[in-house]
Amino acid sequence: MTGYYDYVLGLIPLALVGITAVLTLAGLSLTSAVPLGAGVSGLVVGHALFINAPIEDPKTTRRTQSLNAE
Repeated sequence: MTGYYDYVLGLIPLALVGITAVLTLAGLSLTSAVPLGAGVSGLVVGHALFINAPIEDPKTTRRTQSLNAE
């Protein structure tokens, strides 16, 4: 079962290479296209870390802590 973070991991290199290739084919120089592609990849990572952050389920955390205490 694929989840949100699986899609993010696939989208990072796809955005970097894909956007760089499209911008290069559109006539932008490679030295300008790579930072723009990397910026979009960085935005994807930032969204995954800060906007839709991975959080722990409090129910699971309590159960794990109680099992470790025994």
